[in-house]
Amino acid sequence: MLIIEDDALIALDLQGMLEAAGALSFSFADSEAEAIAEARARRPDVIASDVMLREGSGPGAVQAIHAEYGPLPVFYVTGTPEACQPCEPPVHIVPKPATQEAIRAAFTQVRGGC
Repeated sequence: MLIIEDDALIALDLQGMLEAAGALSFSFADSEAEAIAEARARRPDVIASDVMLREGSGPGAVQAIHAEYGPLPVFYVTGTPEACQPCEPPVHIVPKPATQEAIRAAFTQVRGGC
């Protein structure tokens, strides 16, 4: 599980919610470049990403990761859902502040048989 989030407290909160939903291991990135590097170091099964990052964007990171590994399950957790460009393939967007139920639903839906 790769969490792309530039706010450390939100990243840790997401980790807790995702652990409760069944995720077992985590990598973290707070910028587009770091997300790509983390994915190269350890191919993620699922990606949870913010849209707006201090450096780069979550959709930009996801697009680069997909170009290397093919489609991976992804969902966005963001305060700016309208800024989710490009968001290919069609993805799930969870608005901030995210609830445990919304995170669990998005994680369960995108991971499918993972």
